[in-house]
Amino acid sequence: MISQPSRHCTVELQALPSRIGHVRSIVSAQLRHWHLEPLIDLAVLGVTELLTNVHRHAGPDKQCTVEIELLSERLTVSVHDQDPRLPEVRDAETFATCGRGLAMVAAVSESWGAHRHGVEGKVVWFALPAPAATVAVAPYPVYRTAAMRSADAPLQTPARSAVAG
Repeated sequence: MISQPSRHCTVELQALPSRIGHVRSIVSAQLRHWHLEPLIDLAVLGVTELLTNVHRHAGPDKQCTVEIELLSERLTVSVHDQDPRLPEVRDAETFATCGRGLAMVAAVSESWGAHRHGVEGKVVWFALPAPAATVAVAPYPVYRTAAMRSADAPLQTPARSAVAG
């Protein structure tokens, strides 16, 4: 469910390969509902990379929360997990099969970052510019899924200054 006045969607999951595809579908559907079709490919690419990092590097339970929020003319996608280690952008070897995820997120987003959250955990986020004409469209969805829940308060946008590295 989406909360007012911002548009906000939260999905809680275990970052397992079988569930990442489901989250991509939820993000795509939510952005279509918000009339943000031009952002679907970039948002899905970014959330896939962040969830893949949780799967590869976070603790054994892989529990995390994906939040997407539309405020003004910015779409912010964040992934919260219980691993306090902040991610690092790495230079991947030419034929490496991994190690390019954060570099891709940085390349396709307006901004991105990571910060520690709580005693143990972190938030990794990226932002995409949203076209002004689509932000004005305001009908709220009439559907709900078990994977979505409303937030009582708007997402606090992470500080944009420090990125681990």
